[in-house]
Amino acid sequence: MKRLSALLCALLASFALPGQAQQYPSKPVRIVVPFAPGGGSDFIARFMAQRLTETLGSQVIVENKPGAGGVLGIEQGVKSPADGYTLTLIASSYTVNPSIYKLNFDPVNDITPIIQMSQGPLIVVVNPSLPVKNIKEFIALAKSKPGEVTFASSGQGSVIHLATELFGTMAKVKMNHIPYKGTGPALTDTLAGQTNVFFSSAANAMPHIKGGKLRAIAVTTTKRIPALPEVPTIAESGVPGYDVILWHGLIGPKGLPRAVVDRINSEVTKSLKLKETAEQLQNDGVAPAGGPPEQFAAQIKKEIGVWKKVAADAGVKQE
Repeated sequence: MKRLSALLCALLASFALPGQAQQYPSKPVRIVVPFAPGGGSDFIARFMAQRLTETLGSQVIVENKPGAGGVLGIEQGVKSPADGYTLTLIASSYTVNPSIYKLNFDPVNDITPIIQMSQGPLIVVVNPSLPVKNIKEFIALAKSKPGEVTFASSGQGSVIHLATELFGTMAKVKMNHIPYKGTGPALTDTLAGQTNVFFSSAANAMPHIKGGKLRAIAVTTTKRIPALPEVPTIAESGVPGYDVILWHGLIGPKGLPRAVVDRINSEVTKSLKLKETAEQLQNDGVAPAGGPPEQFAAQIKKEIGVWKKVAADAGVKQE
């Protein structure tokens, strides 16, 4: 009799699970953004939160938890209950952080990747006074003056820092790193000619490129971008295989139910396919991404390995 009761309970539970998935969400969902309000990550999170509020039928709110290069907010997000009511927005820096910071979580095994939402390049920009018009000329200049050409970054151990170090390694040039506390001051000094080159996000660089205050000599992705079709990629300019993408994505804690993952992935995918979504993201210099959770998981794992090697080879450590 006890065995029959147990079987009946198990049977009832199996019928209940799909119902629970269909009921999700039954209360507000929060997206933890591990960066300060007003930046590109915050914009994408709020834009997608608005879309998901409409499609999920429940309020989706954004909570900014900045600090330690995004590590503090991410840690809070991944250590939340795996019930689908706390999601975390991550950016490219997520795969750099394990090389720079001592994390209190496993960046691969303690998360549930859901979907990559955006993708875009860094644009290699120089002050117009620098006598180079393309990457080949820049490499030649850097090789003729080892350690004298300066590159700005948004901070020691930032994705911009490591992207430039990767370029230096692959192009076999030695440059002098000038770290700044954020993209703003790094860009300002490049505009003023205090530093020679900066690997900038498209959103920050485009107004200055159009205004003639910066010269774009390459993009870091393997394909040219529609906004600057005349600007070649680094890979086609003499550094084959170079490929660095800026991206944003959603993750949940380890053990997030597959039904919840699929629901969020599906709703985000629908939003990414809308024309107005592409237009909004283009304002921030990126394009829609998408794809299954497994694809995003593979991207995260691959990049962590790449940046660990770059950081080790360049001797990059947290200051």
